[in-house]
Amino acid sequence: MQAYQIVPGKHLEGLSRIPVRAGSLGPNDVRIAVRAVSLNFRDLMISHATYPVSGDKPPVPCSDGAGEVIAVGPQVTRFRAGDRVMASFFPNWIEGDPTPQKTKGALGADVDGMLSQEVVFHEDALARVPAHLSYNEAATLPCAAVTAWNALFITGALKPGNTVLLQGTGGVSIFALQLAKAAGLQTIITSSSDAKLERAKTLGANATINYRSTPEWQDKVVELTDGRGVDLVVDVGGQDTVKRSAAAVRMGGTVCIIGGLSGFSGTADAIALIVGAKRLAGIYVGSRTMLEGVSQFVSHSAIRPIIDRVFRFEQAREAYAHLESGNHFGKVVIEVGSPSG
Repeated sequence: MQAYQIVPGKHLEGLSRIPVRAGSLGPNDVRIAVRAVSLNFRDLMISHATYPVSGDKPPVPCSDGAGEVIAVGPQVTRFRAGDRVMASFFPNWIEGDPTPQKTKGALGADVDGMLSQEVVFHEDALARVPAHLSYNEAATLPCAAVTAWNALFITGALKPGNTVLLQGTGGVSIFALQLAKAAGLQTIITSSSDAKLERAKTLGANATINYRSTPEWQDKVVELTDGRGVDLVVDVGGQDTVKRSAAAVRMGGTVCIIGGLSGFSGTADAIALIVGAKRLAGIYVGSRTMLEGVSQFVSHSAIRPIIDRVFRFEQAREAYAHLESGNHFGKVVIEVGSPSG
C-alpha cells in the first residue's frame, strides 16, 4: 500500500509518497481503509520544522482522517467491519483534563498520522462518523471541530446569547462560526477579504470586520458590543493578535489561543489582564470524548462542514500548497484511494 512521509524543514519537497507495509493487528486494534484526510495549519508548520516532531524517522503526516473499518482484533468490542470511523487527534486522551501522558502520541507528529491508504489504531482512539456526513466531511472534525468545540463550550463554557470573536476564515474559525450559530451565540468574524466576510455572513455571522481596512479592529469589536467587549475570543494569530484580542474581550472574559499564524513569541499586556480579570487559555485540540461531543452536536444540528477544495491522493503536495496560499475558506481535503489504487 501507499502512504506519505514528511521530512520536517524540507517544505513541500519533503513530502513524498512511499510504499509501506500494513501494520500488524493487535487484540484491541482496528484496521481502517482511509477514505479522506483533511489538512491543518499544523501540517504546514511540520513541513517548515516549526512544530515539534518526535521519533527518528519522518512521520506519516496529518492528524485528521476518516475511513471504513476493514478488520478488527479478537478483543475489539466498540467496532466491527464496515463501521465508519474517525481517529482522535490524541489517541491516548480519552476523557478528562489533559496530562503529558494523555497528549503524548499526537497523530502526524509524535506517531504516524492519517495520510496513508490504511492505518491501525487501538479501538479506544476512534469515534464514529456522524451518519449524515460523507468521509470527506467527517475527515475535517478531529482537529478543527474539536478545537472549536473545546474553546467555545468546554473551556469557554459559553451560553446562548453570549458573544464570540472569531479570527479569519480557516478551518477552526469556520467550524466555530457554524457551532456558535447553531448554539445561539452572537458572532463577530474578521478577515482581510471582503469576499470571505460576505460568505461568513451567509453562514450566520452577525458582524464582520476587515482587519486590513480596520487595523484597530479591537476598537471596532468594543464598539459593536456597546462598549462591553465580547465574552470570548478564538485567537488564531498568536503574537500579532493576542494583545488586541485581550483588548476586545470583556472584563472577566476569555481569550482562547488556538494557533500562531504570526508566531508565538508575543506577550499580552499583563496589567490589562489583571485589572480586567481577563483570562488567557491555551487550547490543545481535545479528547476523544470531545470529538464524540461535537459529533453529536453536528448530527443534532445537521451541520455540514465547509470544504474549500478536495484533492486526490496523488495531489497531496498541491493540497499543501493550496492551504499555504491562504486562499481557502474552510477545510482542504485529500481523498485517499484503496491500497490497490
